[in-house]
Amino acid sequence: MTTTGTPPSLSAPTWPYCARGADPTSDPVGCRGRQAEPYDACLAHLTNADRATYLSALAPGSDLDHRSTSISQSLLQQLLDALRDPTTGQPRLGNVRFSGATFSDGAGFDEVTFSGDTVFSGATFSADARFDESMFSGYAAFSGATFSADARFDRATFAGDTVFSGATFSDGAGFDEVTFSGYAGFDEVTFSADARFNRATFSGVAGFDEATFSARARFGGATFCARAGFDRAMFSARAGFDGATFETASQLGPLVCKGALGLSGARFGSPVTVEAAATRLECRRTRWDSTAALRLRYATVDLSDAVFEYPLSVTARTAPFTDTAGTALAEEDLVSSDPRVRMASLRGADAAHLVLHDVDLSACLLSGTVHLDQLRLEGECRLAPAPSGLRRHGVLLARWTARQTLAEEQHWRAARRRSGWTAAPAGLEVVGPAGLAPVYRQLRKSFEDSKNEPDAADFYYGEMEMRRHDHQRPGAERALLALYWAMSGYGLRASRALGWLLGSMAATVLVMMLWGLPADDPKPATTGRVTGQDISLTTDRPDPLNPTGSLSSRLTSDRWEKSLRIVVNSVVFRSSGRDLTTVGTYTEMASRLAEPVLLGLAVLAVRGRVKR
Repeated sequence: MTTTGTPPSLSAPTWPYCARGADPTSDPVGCRGRQAEPYDACLAHLTNADRATYLSALAPGSDLDHRSTSISQSLLQQLLDALRDPTTGQPRLGNVRFSGATFSDGAGFDEVTFSGDTVFSGATFSADARFDESMFSGYAAFSGATFSADARFDRATFAGDTVFSGATFSDGAGFDEVTFSGYAGFDEVTFSADARFNRATFSGVAGFDEATFSARARFGGATFCARAGFDRAMFSARAGFDGATFETASQLGPLVCKGALGLSGARFGSPVTVEAAATRLECRRTRWDSTAALRLRYATVDLSDAVFEYPLSVTARTAPFTDTAGTALAEEDLVSSDPRVRMASLRGADAAHLVLHDVDLSACLLSGTVHLDQLRLEGECRLAPAPSGLRRHGVLLARWTARQTLAEEQHWRAARRRSGWTAAPAGLEVVGPAGLAPVYRQLRKSFEDSKNEPDAADFYYGEMEMRRHDHQRPGAERALLALYWAMSGYGLRASRALGWLLGSMAATVLVMMLWGLPADDPKPATTGRVTGQDISLTTDRPDPLNPTGSLSSRLTSDRWEKSLRIVVNSVVFRSSGRDLTTVGTYTEMASRLAEPVLLGLAVLAVRGRVKR
């Protein structure tokens, strides 16, 4: 049998110790196990007769002090049998001190009642440790303990303060449905495998500052009645707080989560600030009963069906989080090297109190969001850009208007086999134009209400595009929208309107030169008659004569200059006052109607981009 779980040391313990196995050369102290009074040996080194006498003297509720003692499973069972309460059939211990003890082949403390203070500080559990449904009535200390195998505390009750600070769990750690009535300290604890705190209740402060979770951490359904301290905590996999309740926690983090930080279904009862560098933040159906601020790095945020009746802000942090000493939290192993925050979905959420600052919305699902027109976007919040163009073999086949688009429009166009657009993820329903037009309209109103008219223009363009492609609308309306799009990009593309204006002017000039200007300017002729003292004069203006000769002969500089004057006057809706042929008269009438409209559309487009 091994003597102790601690390495040899030249210094002797302060308590009366066993000293069995002392060697002046290698270990002058020997066994450091606390003597089992009135004997001079520890419980492990007592003779069978002395151990039987010692155990027979114990009664339910007796105090135990077996510091630095090596205790096997069979020896532990003998000890617990001696403390078994005949009324409950379960062991009941008083004040217990197992600090530095070694439990070599398993420790079964299931349903044990610790009626006094309990100290396992520095203890080593070499095999499974079982404390399921145990009751700790006083102070419980497991600080610095080492759990080399599975550790279970499921449904245990800690009525006083509990300290696991600095403990190491090499295998699974189970604290499901545990009740911590006092302080629960897990600061600087290392969880090398899965850590489970599902449906646990923390009535006092829960301290997990600088804790390390190397595998999954599960706090599903847990209740934090006071502070939830996860400052500088490190999660290497998913950290699940799904369905958890934070009643008065004002701060969560700053923490680093290399997997997803799950807050879906969680509830925050008081103002809270969440600071996290994580690959993903899941807040589906999360409820905030007061103001909240999410300060994030790297994260892709899902706020589907989230409920927030008070202002909620999502802000991208440009600099790493730091601790109180100013040291930056380690983020080197995060999946993405881009610290930007991306929004994945707002579907089902009420955006009336939502503020997004420097958040990437290029892949965000916005259809189905309530009060989207009240969403506030601050800083650089970009949506997905339209593709620059479709090329094949280096040849440009199509070009789309540069603008910001919804992720759902990208999915819809990609589903219609339009190249260059982003396809929807597998299993995601594609929303059509009828559902996207209201989304664009609400976003436009949000920007207009914030006096951002230039950027609101993109959303008006998107709204009109969806109306044009909505086959449920009347054909006449869609045809009118198609004409509006072709002529000026819905009054938003000055270059398109100016192009049509210049083309119209050039065509009008050409028609005027070829057929609109008469061969010669008509000269009025005056005839008269004298009757007695009366003179009667009549002036006749001959009709303009159509030009003669070949078409090429009509293309002279003089006729071009006259035609240009006519066209310029038409653009500003003025008549030239010149005599024109029948063709020229009707051409001037058409140009006086069309060209001012095109000029107005161009001016409207410029105004839309510079309006304050």
